[in-house]
Amino acid sequence: MQEQEPIHVGSRKEVMAYLEPFMLNEMSEYLKPVEQMWQPADFLPDASRDTFFEEVKDLQESAKELSYDTVAVLIGDTITEEALPTYESWLTMVEDVSKNGQGGWMKWVRAWTAEENRHGDLLNKYLYLSGRVDMRQMEMSTQYLIQDGFEIGTGHDPYRNFIYTSFQELATNVSHRRVAGLAKQSGDKLLAKMCGVIAADEARHAKAYMSFIKKASEVDPNEVLVAFADMMRHKIVMPAHFLREMGMNIGQTFGHFTDAAQRLGVYTSVDYVDIMKTLITEWNVESMRNLNEAGEKARDYVVNLPDRLLRVAERVRIPNIEYKFKWIHA
Repeated sequence: MQEQEPIHVGSRKEVMAYLEPFMLNEMSEYLKPVEQMWQPADFLPDASRDTFFEEVKDLQESAKELSYDTVAVLIGDTITEEALPTYESWLTMVEDVSKNGQGGWMKWVRAWTAEENRHGDLLNKYLYLSGRVDMRQMEMSTQYLIQDGFEIGTGHDPYRNFIYTSFQELATNVSHRRVAGLAKQSGDKLLAKMCGVIAADEARHAKAYMSFIKKASEVDPNEVLVAFADMMRHKIVMPAHFLREMGMNIGQTFGHFTDAAQRLGVYTSVDYVDIMKTLITEWNVESMRNLNEAGEKARDYVVNLPDRLLRVAERVRIPNIEYKFKWIHA
């Protein structure tokens, strides 16, 4: 099959305009109508029913069986999900300001945000009902995280933004899916089901963002590759990397959260490498041709990076020093 020559465009603005019809056409595949989506109320005890207190008691009995680290990771995941206003404001950068928030890309961002918003709502209510969490401490951490924001090195560049969201949606899928597995092992079938449906959302969203980058690479492969290489060179940081508790410095709690995740095998350095391999495969990076010098260098760097990172990841020692979070009742 003859290789297609890349279509030459003059700017990111032109590429986003080129991608917009594709995105709008694909929205129905990657986002669902509100009426067809699950809502937190579908999973949680209903306060209007006579069985409410009995259901809450059952929920609390199951939650007691979760390990300390599992609860810590679940809280960190919940806070990450609840910092959604930060992510929405950041993604508004992908659209031309002249459209006054009424263009196709803002339609996407709002619809994506609406779906994501359910995740934090569901997990927050579960943790509140579980009785294991100091909700005020957790709520303060959420407010800190939204207030402090996050720096991920994407700026106003839509390529870097979508590379980041592709990576992050895959990472959150892994984390929620693994927590679902741990919950099931502990006998908490409700939490397992909740984390499972959240993980499915994240996987669907990842496919969307990966498709945007794949489509962009058809018309601007060199700049997409340069952006990909630059993001990986500086490492993809988690959106909660500024996570902190009351009385702590910005980001001081994040390390303890990731330590717990690594101890549980919820999200590890090897997972980071595996996600990068997935993106390389999904975007056909190795087979990209007709590149300029910068594009070729970026492609070669990206293709060779996973093996280097895997050697480092395999030497990472799993931390065994447990930390007492202010979020969790003793």
